[in-house]
Amino acid sequence: MRRLVFLLSFCVVFALCANGVMAENIARGVRVIVIDAGHGGPNFPGAHYRGVYEKDLNLKVALKLGAMIERELPEVKVVYTRKTDKQFSTSLTKDLQARADIANKAEGDLFLSIHTNAARSTAARGVETLIMGESPLEKRLNDEVLFANNKEEFIDMSDQKTAAIVRAYIENLRFTYGEYSEAMANLVQKSYKAAGRHVRGVKPQLLKVLYATNMPGVLTEIGFMSNPEELRYMCSEKGQTEIARSLFNAVRDYVNFVKGIQLIEEEPATVSSGAEVPEAGRTDTAASAESKEPAAKPAVSAAKDAAAATAKGAEKKNAKLERGYTIQILASTKPLKANDWQFKSYKNKVIELRSKGRYRYKYCVGRYRTAAEAKADLAAVRKSFRDAYVVRYEGDAVAQ
Repeated sequence: MRRLVFLLSFCVVFALCANGVMAENIARGVRVIVIDAGHGGPNFPGAHYRGVYEKDLNLKVALKLGAMIERELPEVKVVYTRKTDKQFSTSLTKDLQARADIANKAEGDLFLSIHTNAARSTAARGVETLIMGESPLEKRLNDEVLFANNKEEFIDMSDQKTAAIVRAYIENLRFTYGEYSEAMANLVQKSYKAAGRHVRGVKPQLLKVLYATNMPGVLTEIGFMSNPEELRYMCSEKGQTEIARSLFNAVRDYVNFVKGIQLIEEEPATVSSGAEVPEAGRTDTAASAESKEPAAKPAVSAAKDAAAATAKGAEKKNAKLERGYTIQILASTKPLKANDWQFKSYKNKVIELRSKGRYRYKYCVGRYRTAAEAKADLAAVRKSFRDAYVVRYEGDAVAQ
C-alpha cells in the first residue's frame, strides 16, 4: 500500500506540473484524437454473454469510429491504443497505464475510451459516459452496476492517503482539462439521445485510465450486454455503425466547439517570441498567494502561481496605458466573461480587445509600454497558454 501511495503521489505531482507547465493550450484546436478500445487479449476480455466478448464489440466500434474520423475529418489524426485483439501486460493496472502512455506519447487532444456495460438485471439498458471524478455514491461505495464488472479498473479509495491524493488531483483537474472532458461527455450523450438511445447521463468515476492521461478524456459505455435486445443491436453491423456514427457526431461537435469558441487564430505575432526568452522567476507575490490557498489544493504548480503573478503585476503597473503591447492568450467568436473558466489562473485579469474577422474578441494579459517588456513576461504566460504571443494594441483594439 505504501508503494501504491508513493506512485499515486508521484503521478499526481507529475501530472499537475505537466498540466501547469507543458500542457498544450486546448485552444490550438483538436489535432490528435486517441481511440481506446477497452479490454483486449486473453486476460482482459471484459464482460461476456452468449459467446460474445466485450473486447470484440469495443474494437469493432472503435475501428468504425476511427475510419469515420479519418474520412470526414481529415485534418484530425487518429491514434488507436489497439487495432487488434491484444493486451499490453498481464497486470490490468499496467495494461491501463500502457494505454494512457500511448495517448500521452501521441500528445493527444482528446482521449475516447469505448466500453460495453453489463448488469445483474437483464432489464438494465442504455448508454452512459464517464469522466474522471468522484460521484456522491462513491464517497460511500461504488456504483453497483459499474463496480461489479470493472472493480480493478477503479482507483481504490479505501486508504485515506490514496483518497487524499486523488481528491487533490480531481480538484486541480478543473484548472486544466476537467471542463473540456465534461463538454465532450455531454456531447456524446446528446448524440446518443438524438439517435434514439436511452441515455443514463454523464457520471464522474474514479477510472485509472482517465487518471493517467494528460488530456481531456471520457469513457463511454455503449450499451448493456446483459440486456438481450441491446446485445443483439451491438452485435449487428447496423448497430455498430449507428453507435460509431453517434460517437463521430459528438467528436465532430467537440472539434467545432473547440475551434469556434476557443481557437486562437494563427496570426503572425507583432514581435517574434523566440525560444531564447528567459523564463520569468517566481515572485514573492506568487508565494504569498500560495500561502493563502486552502489545504485541499496542496499540489498547485509553482508555474501557475508565477504566471498569475506576472500578469497581475504587469496589469497593475500599466493599467492606464492607452496604447502599447500585450500578450494574447485566447480569441473567441463571442464575448467571454472575465471570470470564464477558460482563463485558468488569469480569471478576472484579462483584457478584452477587438479586431476584424470571425474571432473578433481577443483576450490578453498585461499592458506594456514596449515590446521588450511584454517579451520578458511571455515565457511565464506560456506556462499556462503555450500558444500565447505578443501583439500591439491601441485603445480597445488590436493594432493591424
